[in-house]
Amino acid sequence: MKAPTRLGILTSGGDCPGLNAVIRSVVSHATLTYGWQVFGIPYATQGLLERQIIPLHVHSFDLRGIDPLLSMGGTILGTINKGNTLACIDDIIASYQALALDALIGVGGDGSIAILSQLALHGNWQFIAIPKTIDHDVALTERSIGFDTATNTITDALNRLTFTAASHDRVMVVEVMGREAGHLALQSGIAGGADVILIPEVPYSITALCRHLAELRDRWQRRFAIVVVAEGIHPAMDVAELINQSPSCGRGQYIADCIIQCNTYPVDTRVSVLGHIQRGGIPSALDRLTAAVFGKAAVDLIANGKSNQMVAWQNGHAVAVPIEQVCDRSPLAVDPGGDLVQTARALGIYVGE
Repeated sequence: MKAPTRLGILTSGGDCPGLNAVIRSVVSHATLTYGWQVFGIPYATQGLLERQIIPLHVHSFDLRGIDPLLSMGGTILGTINKGNTLACIDDIIASYQALALDALIGVGGDGSIAILSQLALHGNWQFIAIPKTIDHDVALTERSIGFDTATNTITDALNRLTFTAASHDRVMVVEVMGREAGHLALQSGIAGGADVILIPEVPYSITALCRHLAELRDRWQRRFAIVVVAEGIHPAMDVAELINQSPSCGRGQYIADCIIQCNTYPVDTRVSVLGHIQRGGIPSALDRLTAAVFGKAAVDLIANGKSNQMVAWQNGHAVAVPIEQVCDRSPLAVDPGGDLVQTARALGIYVGE
């Protein structure tokens, strides 16, 4: 009688809400449906290198019968987003073989997926990837674990900051994550009622931005404003260099300094950098559902002998796409002429150009 399949699962890159729900789905389906053994690998490729595995089963983490994984943020397996993994490729492959794993599921962003795919190809592993990223920049999928919760978190912060801005007649500049892609800033900004949204994909002008703020003040008697800034925006088209050259000056502070300097009337600004708050918290219902579907689909792909594929959400269904194509098209940028940018402008939001 054939021994049960030994399935490994790891989480890699930055943490986000919904990772534990993926682990829960994979463990439940693999053990209950297929009778496999599932092992968690702590701290991604570092755990592989150190040959660490944690046996997982359906009730591994029950607390008096209560399963906490659906609502728990972060990842119980731990994760890393630094180091030169490919420099240790031979040792990692040897460790994988020593653990006697038959297949591996990796949950990560485009960078982690690319690295794990290279390891799998070199080691001849059966490997399936599940996309997670609050930046929403993994190509070929309409959903990624963590993005919906992060968008909700930022939207809630914008709602709260709006009341303070209105009470004190201030321009609140809110810096959010998004080094190369502005999906998070754009979608949360629209949902949170921002007056200005600045993203890496769309050039912008401080003159036009200040003109927009002046119109809000003079025409509509709005003495406050909410400006959402992606951390990866480029310098303004009409400002030659950063006003504040300090290494600690983020893009939010840069925009606030530009607004103060370029306005013809006094403007009281405040900067809020949400930082890692965006990564934390209880996963939303949509992220939990996506995690459940992706985890189940990944296990089925393993059972069907598929490898070097990523689970993706397309047209209302979970599908498998080649990882090579995902890596070639990632990171996925915002379409400057797309519906969301046009919607923002139609709602009176300055988005640039």
